[in-house]
Amino acid sequence: MAQAIIISRIAPGTTISARLITHQIIKRMPVTFHNQDTDFRLPNKRRVAAWVRETITSEGFVAGDIACIFCSCESHLEINRRYLGHDYYTDVITFDYTDYEGKIVSGDIFIDPQTVASNALLMGTEPSTEMLRVVIHGVLHLCGHGDKTPAEEKKMRALEDRYLKNCQAV
Repeated sequence: MAQAIIISRIAPGTTISARLITHQIIKRMPVTFHNQDTDFRLPNKRRVAAWVRETITSEGFVAGDIACIFCSCESHLEINRRYLGHDYYTDVITFDYTDYEGKIVSGDIFIDPQTVASNALLMGTEPSTEMLRVVIHGVLHLCGHGDKTPAEEKKMRALEDRYLKNCQAV
């Protein structure tokens, strides 16, 4: 339906690429935040969503449909076991649905707030800052950045630090 609205605004005889039309539609796609089996509530959701979209744009992509799902450590562990075959706790699990050809970033980012808080304590950082780091870490995965090798991990950390400096959400 949105495509028909945008197409109807194009003057007859005007040619426009499907990619441009798609990008105009995608600009309306949300960054959403959900809770599953946890009482955690992310503060400043609108500012965080805007920061996520700005980061994606800086990475050369358009923000598609992105969901950040905060869940209990038990739910997170079950996701890690079922879909990744890992039997350990982790702070973030990202499911990437990005259209790299169309440069449209989409995905689900599952975050365990309890593990994030524990990691913040271990690293001597504020839990709110560590939460934002984990959110942007998931977003950077959706933008194609990895962290499996030491070089990738170093680059990922540098990108996280760069984008955290730009964050007005805390």
